[in-house]
Amino acid sequence: MLSQEKMKVLVVEDNEDDIAIIRRAMRKSEMKCDLSFARDGAEAIDFLWQKGEYEDAPRPDLILLDLNLPKIDGLDVLAKIKEDDKLRRIPVIVLTISQHEQDMIRAYDSGAASYMNKPVDSKDFERLIQTVQDYWKIARIPTK
Repeated sequence: MLSQEKMKVLVVEDNEDDIAIIRRAMRKSEMKCDLSFARDGAEAIDFLWQKGEYEDAPRPDLILLDLNLPKIDGLDVLAKIKEDDKLRRIPVIVLTISQHEQDMIRAYDSGAASYMNKPVDSKDFERLIQTVQDYWKIARIPTK
């Protein structure tokens, strides 16, 4: 990112406990983020394409995407993001409990920047989120 601006992160997650862990980890980081949340795949689509109540939604710099989502599956959301010329360059990190090899293959084939399994322990999950933030703090991300 290498910028003084706050990184805009869209978290697509339906589990309230995981959302709380992500919020806590992001607050502890020295890199400040503007977090937005979508609780299901359909809400994520509306947010990214600025539909309905999300017509003024910011373009995220990074997306944290769960796979097991209500309404529209995370892998389908990922595929739609990577098919769109305006969104395809946004890095998408898949954060999931799924350890199925097919899910991982499909995520990478669809353009995921990374595939990470959510640790069961909340402290380990918090450390994982902080590691993700540390990486994206120094990574360069296209702005268009």
